Amino acid sequence: MGKIKVAINGFGTIGKRVADVVDAQDDMEIIGVTKTGPSFGCDLAVKKGFPLFCTFDDQEKIAAFATQGYECSGGISDMLAVTDVVVDCSPGKMGAENLQKYQNAGVKYMFQGGEKHALTGLSYTSCANHSANLNATGTRVVSCNTTGLSRTLVPLYDCCGSLTVECTMIRRAADPGDSTKGPINAIKPVLKIPSHHGPDLNTVKPEIEINSLAVAVPTTLMHVHSIIADLPVGHGLTTDGIIEMWKNSPRVIVMDGKDDGIPTTAEVMEMARDIGRKWGDLHEIFVWEDGVKLVGDRLYYFQAIHQESDVIPENVDCIRALMGTETDWRASVAKTDAAIDAYYGL
Repeated sequence: MGKIKVAINGFGTIGKRVADVVDAQDDMEIIGVTKTGPSFGCDLAVKKGFPLFCTFDDQEKIAAFATQGYECSGGISDMLAVTDVVVDCSPGKMGAENLQKYQNAGVKYMFQGGEKHALTGLSYTSCANHSANLNATGTRVVSCNTTGLSRTLVPLYDCCGSLTVECTMIRRAADPGDSTKGPINAIKPVLKIPSHHGPDLNTVKPEIEINSLAVAVPTTLMHVHSIIADLPVGHGLTTDGIIEMWKNSPRVIVMDGKDDGIPTTAEVMEMARDIGRKWGDLHEIFVWEDGVKLVGDRLYYFQAIHQESDVIPENVDCIRALMGTETDWRASVAKTDAAIDAYYGL
């Protein structure tokens, strides 16, 4: 087959990043991105050469783009008519309405973690359930936090056969570009137990027993997870062995907070900027090596999640799963990441 034709519905924080990494792949092409109306975000689409469509089919809204000097190729129905798969990056809670549009157009579709699993009945993360998504009509890429949990817990589960996990999500209050959310001067607990993160992990890896709590703190940089995992008796693992396993796992970075001079999320994000991806993105999950300790059968560790970008490469792998073009998740991950590195000259 030729290149997979990919549409991005919602060219915002996630959408613009997904569009970039899809554009990096040699087996995919961007056939269009949507905006609700003319704004500064349209400039990036024009600069990248991505056809610009309106989120709506309303002719007045479509015409509004021209008044600000942007060429709009039509409404969302026009975009869906020429795509193989649409990546929905629209604001959360619009899923049901958008799903109907995708089904009516007869295209494959994938949502982000802001939508609930029930919308599609299927969720995705590469290391946990790539094969379950092969040739599916639609799915949902799990949230940034669930992606982070999967990256370290799934290989751990695969090593020892069972896991019981208690974790606390220490969540950033808002993304750097969001001026409407908080808290600013408070720590806000999620007063619902469990938080949605543990159950969300079970949508892609139901074998892991997990309970989760969450708090929001006044920072914009990253989420941090505090994780306690009980391993089965006779697991045969050591602290050093677990660290080595994660170092060999895709999209995980392990560094020593003290020895490497990277003790907080501020330094982690400074390192991410040095990597050189656009927007200073960190696609990998960051684990502090000196914060990992196995005491008997109980493992303790901390990890950090860049909430704007850890899910981005997962979207590319998910496209291949839905289209059935790569059955091996590791092969897809390697292809995705190599193409991104080449695209950014890393």
